[in-house]
Amino acid sequence: MTPSPPARAWKPLLETLAGAPEAAWLERGRALQREGDVAAAMAVFAEAAIRFPDSGDARLGMAGLCWQSGQRAQAEAVLRAWLDGHPGHAAATFLLVQCLREEGRLQAAADAMHRLFGHGPHDADTVIQAVEMLDDYGRQADAAAICEQAIAAGAEDPRLHAYAGMLALQLGQFERVRERYAYALARNGQAVEWNIPLGLASLQRYRDPRHPDLAFFHEVLQRPGLSERTRTATMFALGKAHDDLEDFRQAADWLRQANARAHAGSTWSRKRWRRSIEALLAAPPRAPALPPSEGWAPLFVVGVPRSGTTLLAERLSRYPGVRNRGELGWLQVLAQRLSLAPPGQRAPFEAAAAQYAAQLRQDDADGRWFIDKQPLNLLHVGLILALWPNARIIHCERHARDTALSLWFQSFHDPAHDYAYDLGEIATVIQDCRRLAAHWRQRHPDAFRTIHYEALVGSPEDELGKLAHWLGLPEADAADAPAGSIGTASVWQARQPVYTRSVGRWRHYAAYLPELLKIPDA
Repeated sequence: MTPSPPARAWKPLLETLAGAPEAAWLERGRALQREGDVAAAMAVFAEAAIRFPDSGDARLGMAGLCWQSGQRAQAEAVLRAWLDGHPGHAAATFLLVQCLREEGRLQAAADAMHRLFGHGPHDADTVIQAVEMLDDYGRQADAAAICEQAIAAGAEDPRLHAYAGMLALQLGQFERVRERYAYALARNGQAVEWNIPLGLASLQRYRDPRHPDLAFFHEVLQRPGLSERTRTATMFALGKAHDDLEDFRQAADWLRQANARAHAGSTWSRKRWRRSIEALLAAPPRAPALPPSEGWAPLFVVGVPRSGTTLLAERLSRYPGVRNRGELGWLQVLAQRLSLAPPGQRAPFEAAAAQYAAQLRQDDADGRWFIDKQPLNLLHVGLILALWPNARIIHCERHARDTALSLWFQSFHDPAHDYAYDLGEIATVIQDCRRLAAHWRQRHPDAFRTIHYEALVGSPEDELGKLAHWLGLPEADAADAPAGSIGTASVWQARQPVYTRSVGRWRHYAAYLPELLKIPDA
């Protein structure tokens, strides 16, 4: 599209730049933008686009300002017009992808990224930037396809192979994981720092103590200069391997070392956590701020992490019309924003609901039920039902000692789960989450339902059938539907047939972890 001529009011400003090179126009536009004078900056970029028709930077400046000022359709039009003539322009594509993502149009964002790489090769840094964006947006299959396309075209950068391995792990392509990781490790001595030991440990259940992975993990720990993060993660990997081998004493020893190291850097505050729980329990009921959503319903799978949330969400997503969006993380952001909104105003709630709905519903397929399985959305049940009175909350609960042990086994990336490195802090979180769940269940009995992990794995068809009936899902045999990408610690387990061997698992560790016995046996 051709930019509109600048307004007459900006004529003196533009005359001062007459005859100046493109760089001067761009710098002036950026300076005005930094000063907050969006209208003046827009005038400069629009005129620059006319004077320098081959300037991609002028179009990027225009598009960014359009987006900043709420002219989203205009921003998209500017970028698409430029990309029609310059389909290999990476910066314009990345900005377009970011704009589309903000609107929840993630399929369109992925399509735009694929078009970029369909018009010729790009350097490894550009590929990695694209892969990281798509992975962050929950489009692991698209990110993996771009990685594999680059590798098939001859890309040798070990970072690309490591990214391809990480994505293959999330997609359940376990043989490819090992191949890609092996390539990265053979060609870069620092590749071990790219979370590869934990990735390898997640690929299978170890049956043989002579498996080469165990020797590799021990060798990694002997390397000089190894980062503290990788040393700790490798200890978690060894703990997991020895647990698979039913060498529970050795598993407990490695995990105790790993958790002690991780806990030393913890930012989690028990006092802050308890204060937030007490505030939620004392808060008066929220009245619905908005009417029910029409034609669709959000489903929230909540609970303490490692209580079966991934398993349940994955199985529910096999029903027709159900889409599992994984752990979105948007509600925490919206809750903080709404806490600052003036009381009594409806507009901030409408804006928050619209923004979240766009990220939940997206543009990839028709659906009627949309799952957000962020476990600690349990903290936001009151807000959820104020925004969507027809929402349904499924609370997963598991035997406390089994939950505690499973949490203690994990190396988490999110500091929100730093409590998981101390069994006493884990016990606090479990106890408080149960108190909060009982509170929500009493306050919202028609919208809140608890499902027990032991019942789910013991009789999955019965439990899922009862839950589907409560949710109003169509009757269907969803047992053989394929799983999507899984980015949590359950990446391997959630792809296996439902099993019961994790029930009562804590008993194997009672002799080595006496702290477990301080957690209530329920």
